[in-house]
Amino acid sequence: MKQILQDMAKGGSAIVEAPAPQIIKNHVVINTITTLISAGTERMLVDFGKANLIDKARSQPDKVKMVLEKVQTDGLMTTVDAVKSKLAQPLPLGYCNVGVVESVGKGAESFKQGDRVVSNGPHADVVRVSKNLVATIPENVSDEEAAFTVVASIGLQGIRLANPTMGECFVVTGVGLIGLLTVQMLRAQGCRVLAVDFDQAKLDLAKQFGAEICNPGKGEDPIAAGMAFSRGVGVDGVIITASTKSNDPVTQAARMSRKRGRIILVGVTGLELSRADFYEKELTFQVSCSYGPGRYDPSYEEQGNDYPLAFVRWTEQRNFEAILDMMAGGQLNVKPLITHRFKFEDAGDAYELLTTDKSALGILLQFESEPNLRHAKTVKLNTVSKYEPNEPVVGFIGAGNYASRMLIPAFKEAGAKFHSISTSGGINGVIHGEKVGFSEATTDTQAMINDSNINTVAIVTRHNSHAYFVQEALKAGKNVFVEKPLAISHEELSEVQEVYNEAIKAESAPKLMVGFNRRFSPQVQKMKQLLEPIKEPKSFIMTMNAGAIPGDHWTQDINVGGGRIIGEACHFVDLMRYLTGSEIVSVQARRMGDTDSVEITEDKAAIILGFADGSFGTIHYYANGAASFPKERVEVFVEGKVLQLDNFVKLKGFGFKGFKKMNLWKQDKGQNLCSKLFLESIREGKASPIDEKEIFEVAKVSIEIAEQLRKQ
Repeated sequence: MKQILQDMAKGGSAIVEAPAPQIIKNHVVINTITTLISAGTERMLVDFGKANLIDKARSQPDKVKMVLEKVQTDGLMTTVDAVKSKLAQPLPLGYCNVGVVESVGKGAESFKQGDRVVSNGPHADVVRVSKNLVATIPENVSDEEAAFTVVASIGLQGIRLANPTMGECFVVTGVGLIGLLTVQMLRAQGCRVLAVDFDQAKLDLAKQFGAEICNPGKGEDPIAAGMAFSRGVGVDGVIITASTKSNDPVTQAARMSRKRGRIILVGVTGLELSRADFYEKELTFQVSCSYGPGRYDPSYEEQGNDYPLAFVRWTEQRNFEAILDMMAGGQLNVKPLITHRFKFEDAGDAYELLTTDKSALGILLQFESEPNLRHAKTVKLNTVSKYEPNEPVVGFIGAGNYASRMLIPAFKEAGAKFHSISTSGGINGVIHGEKVGFSEATTDTQAMINDSNINTVAIVTRHNSHAYFVQEALKAGKNVFVEKPLAISHEELSEVQEVYNEAIKAESAPKLMVGFNRRFSPQVQKMKQLLEPIKEPKSFIMTMNAGAIPGDHWTQDINVGGGRIIGEACHFVDLMRYLTGSEIVSVQARRMGDTDSVEITEDKAAIILGFADGSFGTIHYYANGAASFPKERVEVFVEGKVLQLDNFVKLKGFGFKGFKKMNLWKQDKGQNLCSKLFLESIREGKASPIDEKEIFEVAKVSIEIAEQLRKQ
C-alpha cells in the first residue's frame, strides 16, 4: 500500500510504500477510491511541520512546560533526545476516506466485501478502520460527495451541541470548508444564518447556500451585523468554525448574542474571555469535540463497543450516517465546494497548493491503481546483507514508541543485523525500519517468525500478545528478547515455561531474555559491585513516581496491558532481586483505598518483598505524585552504609570507603548494555544475561502482587 506522511521536523510531505495492514477484530480493510484534504486541519499540520523549532515551541506552550519539567527530572540531554525523537516521527495525514471494503474482521460482520463506505481513514490506498468509524454510502451519493462526510460531521456535532430550533437566528464565524457545510445544515434545520468571514469568495458561496453575509475585511462590523440580523434582540447562537489566534471571534460572539445565547467553538481561536460579556447574559460556551460522542474513547473507537442508541442517540458513526442521508435527500450540496482534483501520485502538488492558495476548499485525491496490486504483505527497505552463521540476525515485532526510541537504537549500537520488522498496520515498520537499516517491513508476523534467515526475535508489542509471540518464536527455534512483561497471567506464564522447557532440549537451544534493563544501568552495576562483598541482609526503599495514566489507557486494562504493576513495577521487582542476589520468599502488597476510580486498583501501592538471605525491601509505586519530582529513586541501607540513586542520573554513597558519588551527564537506564550482552551471548554461545530462573521468578511474583492488590 501507499500512504501520505508529513515530516513534522522539516515540513515535507511524501508518499511512502508500506505493507498492507492485517485484518483484526472489529475492523475492516478498505481499498480507497478518493479522499478529501481537510483544508484547515491539514494546512495547520503542514505549516507546523515547516516552522522552525522556536516557532513550534511558541505555538505549543503547554508542551514547552512539559519539556522543562522533564529537563528537571531526567536531565537536558535525555530531554533533547526525546524531543528530537518525537519530531522525527512522521504523521499520517487525512481523515476523510471513501472506498470499497476488501476484508472484514471478526465482530464487524455488519459490513461485507464490496460495500462502498466512508471512514475516517487517512490518505492511503489501503486503510484499516474500526467498524464504528465506517458508514455505508447510499447509492445516489457519489464517491466525491461522500468524501465530505467526516468533515461535515465536525460541523454537525457543533450544531447538535448548540441545539438550534426552527426559526432561530445563528451566526457562523469562519466559512471555510466546515463553516460552509455548517451553514447548509443550519439552513436545513430551519434557521436563519449570518456568515462572517474575511474571504468574499467564501461568503459568496455562503450566500448561495441561503445565508446573509458580513465581511469585516470591508469594514463591516460583525457585532452590528449580528444585532441587525437578529432584529435587535441578539442572535440565538454562534458557531465558530474559524482558525485564528485572535480572541475576536469569541468576543464578538458574546456581544452579538442574546441573553442565554449559546456559543459553540468548533474551530481554533484565542480564548481570553471577558467575564462581563458572559456573566451579564448568562451565556453558554462549549467546545465541540471533533465528530461526535465516541471520539477518543478507545472502547468505542478501537474495541468496537457502541453506545446504546436510547441513551446516546448520535455517535460518530450515526453522525456519518446522518450526513450521508442529508446528501442523499438533497439537503446538503457539496459539489460547489470542490475546487481541485489531483491524482494521489501528485499529492505533493496538492499540498503545495494548500499552503500557497488560501482560497482552496475541497481538494480531492483520486486513487486509480489496481486494488489487487495494493496488498503486498512485505516491502523491501534496504539491500539484504550477507550474514555470518553466528551473528544475531534479528526480526522485530512492534515499532511503537519504546521500540523506535529505545530498543531498536540499542540493538543497532550493539551490532544487531536487522532483517525484518513486523507491525500490524505496516506504516510504522517502514518509518522506523528504513531509517536504521532493516532489510524489509512486513505485516505477516508468522512468516517473519518462521523465516530461516532470522535467528533472533525481539517482541515489543502490547503486553497481552507477549506470551503468544514468545511461544511461537521459541517453537520456531529462535532466540527471544521480549520487552517486559513475559506474561500477564499465571496461565500464560505456565504455557511459556512449558514451551521454553521443550525448546531448550533442542541441540541448538534458544535463549530467552526479558528487557529488565535497569539492572544493567552503569550506576546499578556500581551499586552491585559495592554491595557484593557485604554478606549482611539489606534493606531497600524503591520509589516509582510513575505519574497518572487515564483509566481507559490500554496499560490499565488487565486484559491488554496487565495493569501497571505487571507492566512496569516488575522492573523494580527484578532490580531488587538482582541487588540482593537472593530468591524472593514472601510477597505483601497494599493499595491505596477510596481512589477516584474504582477501576484502577494498582497504580498507588506499597509492595514488600522478603528474600531468602534475610533482606527485605519496599517498592512504593505512586501515580499521584508531582511530575517535577524524580520519577525513580532507589535507596539501600546496609551495615552502616547507604546508597541513593536518583532517576539513573545521580548516585550517592554514604559510609562507603573510597566512594561518594557517580553522576552521569545523561540518564542511562541500561538499555544499551542489556541489548549488548544479550546479542553477545548469541554470538559467543554464552548463557543469557539473566538466568531463566530469575526471569520466571520475577514474572510469577509480579503477577502475584497484582492479584493481591485486585482482591483488596
